[in-house]
Amino acid sequence: MSKYTTFPDSADDHNPFQDPSVTQHSSNTGYATLDLYNPFDNNITAPPPPYEATSPAAPPAQTPPSRTTPTEPRNYGSNGTQSQSQSQSAVNATTADLLRKQEELEKKAKELERRERELDAHALGSGASRLNNWPPLPSFCPVKPCFYQDINLEISQRFQRTVTTLYYYWMFTACTLLFNLISCLAMFCGQPSNVSAPVGFGFAILWFLLFTPCSFVCWYRPVYKAFRSDSSFNFFAFFFVFFAQLVLYVIMAIGIPGWGFSGWIVSLAALSDNSNKNGKAVGAIMLISSVLFTAQAAMGVILLKRVHSMYRQTEASFEKAQAEFATGVLSNQAVRQAATNATVSAAQGAFTAPR
Repeated sequence: MSKYTTFPDSADDHNPFQDPSVTQHSSNTGYATLDLYNPFDNNITAPPPPYEATSPAAPPAQTPPSRTTPTEPRNYGSNGTQSQSQSQSAVNATTADLLRKQEELEKKAKELERRERELDAHALGSGASRLNNWPPLPSFCPVKPCFYQDINLEISQRFQRTVTTLYYYWMFTACTLLFNLISCLAMFCGQPSNVSAPVGFGFAILWFLLFTPCSFVCWYRPVYKAFRSDSSFNFFAFFFVFFAQLVLYVIMAIGIPGWGFSGWIVSLAALSDNSNKNGKAVGAIMLISSVLFTAQAAMGVILLKRVHSMYRQTEASFEKAQAEFATGVLSNQAVRQAATNATVSAAQGAFTAPR
């Protein structure tokens, strides 16, 4: 018994990790470590599998999500650029379509407004007369307007632009005659030694007072009534008077001395006059008048051709003009009264004549 109960001497330096069972187990690679071995598992008949050390997998790198606003276009490469260009072109096409529709609606609104005003005017009845509104004079003026003019109401929409241009052209001719009067006045004051200066200034006053209202009555009102009621007679009256005035405009641009027109001849003569210190200034003013007369003649030719082309598009003709003239003359009360008086006088003279 003593051999079993003997204990090692305390003096011996005994290391428990140097025990043969421990050293044998640690040196044997066929055994697994304690974290994988379950000693309480009774179903294990074979030794535990060898331990294989695995390195922990590194967590995937997380990138912060990119923020995109609703208006910020995303870049998807070439397909994204193509899609963006297509969407932009679609937006541009839609905008152009909306603008076109808006213009059409505005034109229709103007046409409806014109028709409404026309219906309101016709609702007054056939015996109702419109109040004259041209020239636009103030209410306190003793002279009242002489004509009724409303281009948007009385003229068809396809002819409104032409009639408006003719109205502005008439205003331009009136302003040109007024400037011609000023240039002749400058010549009269700046070159008193010129014999034709007083005569030219007097004629310039006459031309301004005569041509301004006569041009309105003799060619603008006929073309206005021609486009208003498709009147062939008024078309021919306009062509005749306006062509005669174009010839006069050419004479104005030439500038014959003593005729009251500051044309090229008179302007260049005044500009080359070195005997008077005011000759250069007077010549420059008259040269501006010459340019205005030339522009007036050129614009008149263009407008005459435009009106003639529109006249050919209408149903006007020379036969209709003759018929309108005959109807207008016979329906005129003054003409009929004059014809009656002439017939009665002729008959009385025939009966009272001595035999």
